[in-house]
Amino acid sequence: MIKKFISTLFRRSKATAPAPAPEPTPPASVTGRRVEVPFEKHRMDPALIDERATRVVSTLQEAGFEAYIVGGAVRDLLLGHRPKDFDVATNATPAQVKALFRRAFIIGRRFQLVHVVFGRGREHEVIEVSTFRALMEPAEVAPPVRGNERTSKAELVGKSHAVDASGRVLRDNVWGPQDEDAARRDFTINALYYDPARQVVIDYHHGIEDVAKRVLRMIGDPSARFREDPVRIIRVVRFAAKLGFEIEPHTRAPMRKMADLLANVPASRVFDEMIKLLQTGHALASLEELRKQGLHRGLFPILDAVLDDAHQHNGREKFIQLALSDTDRRVSEGKPVAPSFMLACMLWHDVLHRWDEIRAATGAPLMPALQEAVDAVFDARIGDISGRGKLGLDMREMWLMQPRFERRQFAAAVTLAEQPRFRAGFDFLRLRAQAGEIDPELSQWWEAFSLADDDERRELVEQCRRDEQARRAAAGPEAAASSEAAAPKRRRRRKPSGAAGAPVSASTLVIADASALGDPAEAPLGPDVSIDPALKPRPMRRRRRPAKGDSTVAVVSDTPPGSSSGS
Repeated sequence: MIKKFISTLFRRSKATAPAPAPEPTPPASVTGRRVEVPFEKHRMDPALIDERATRVVSTLQEAGFEAYIVGGAVRDLLLGHRPKDFDVATNATPAQVKALFRRAFIIGRRFQLVHVVFGRGREHEVIEVSTFRALMEPAEVAPPVRGNERTSKAELVGKSHAVDASGRVLRDNVWGPQDEDAARRDFTINALYYDPARQVVIDYHHGIEDVAKRVLRMIGDPSARFREDPVRIIRVVRFAAKLGFEIEPHTRAPMRKMADLLANVPASRVFDEMIKLLQTGHALASLEELRKQGLHRGLFPILDAVLDDAHQHNGREKFIQLALSDTDRRVSEGKPVAPSFMLACMLWHDVLHRWDEIRAATGAPLMPALQEAVDAVFDARIGDISGRGKLGLDMREMWLMQPRFERRQFAAAVTLAEQPRFRAGFDFLRLRAQAGEIDPELSQWWEAFSLADDDERRELVEQCRRDEQARRAAAGPEAAASSEAAAPKRRRRRKPSGAAGAPVSASTLVIADASALGDPAEAPLGPDVSIDPALKPRPMRRRRRPAKGDSTVAVVSDTPPGSSSGS
């Protein structure tokens, strides 16, 4: 009976016992799986590869290190494009890399890199070499740093890896193997390594497939990767616009929510990323992608001036579209693009608005009011990021040059045309004419003046004067009187008297300093302009040097040079 009870109890226990839990599926490896793709599959054109990048790779390999062309260059080669820049990744430390090249420089604190320089002057080229970095596990990460790069400099000294309270990486100089280096890169299409010696592409995260599908996918958890470096949010937008790729939904989901993290990033880094965004050759597409992702407000103060008000002011919208289209065209043609010109175009209507407000409120003169408006716009939109450097100086010169184009007197025009930034200022003027902001005739006149010789320039100035007289005559005396009243008041000069007190004829325009005009044959004064004989300059007094050994005092002669004394 007891045996029956025990067997019944065991049967009941066995029946009510929970089913054994299934074996957990091992998570996919964070570091991915190494796949070597041969030339027969990737078909990259070796002729598109920079010889200097190949030389850096071969030098490192001959020294016994691993080395590969990496990142965006491999991606562009897979797309059939000639890369603009070439980066190299290696297991050699920065100090070991520097020792192998004659002109190599270790740079950076957050990410230590080596710049290997070839050539000099404007023709120089830089190959950027990075060391494979380790993928840090959460348990290995030190406690977060209080503050940021600027406020916690003392705490960051000597640290090879550090993060702040939000998870943003402040230092990342822990070296590791290639598979971990691939895992800590941002996008699958950028985690590709190419060995030019074997013509093999090494892929850990299906990057080649995503290039073929034209998909932008983050490696790992997007939220965690955006916390590590919020600038990646901007990079997603830039690559999507530049490459025409679709952002994968899992990558896109946290972008808008995490955009506030960009406030913790140094302003200089954000500013540099904005410049890259607008100089990819797809500036208009980049702005449209920002709108599409809901990132067009609050990201950059400069873009706020464009994206918030562009659809409310047709003149602003057309002008900026022309400027960005011109930038995209120059990039596509391989021509250099100055960020100062692009930013000056984007903020020009802010300057115009402040200029009008200052003149209406204070009645300040033209140029002082413009200078005050420029300062106000710099404070509001740029701050001290680049307003103190060459970028800000170039922008100011282009803006302050615009009122000077209205003055088409010969001396003023020649002086302006000789300015170092004249071409940039003229291109700015040309865009204003295309946008309908000014009369196209002004832009055409300056283009002709800049290409003309000295005689042609004088004729252009004279023709401009005759045209202005004709317009005033056609407008009638009332319009002439109103334009004269609107013209700025000039200081009145005391009218000189004629010879021996004779009055000067009212029909004669008297030039007080005739010597300033030079040769009358070179500068015609017109039919109604003459020089009062009494005001002609006296010849220069010449001092005769005494002969050698002559002890007599030198005689001062009023005889003009080259004439006979009559003795």
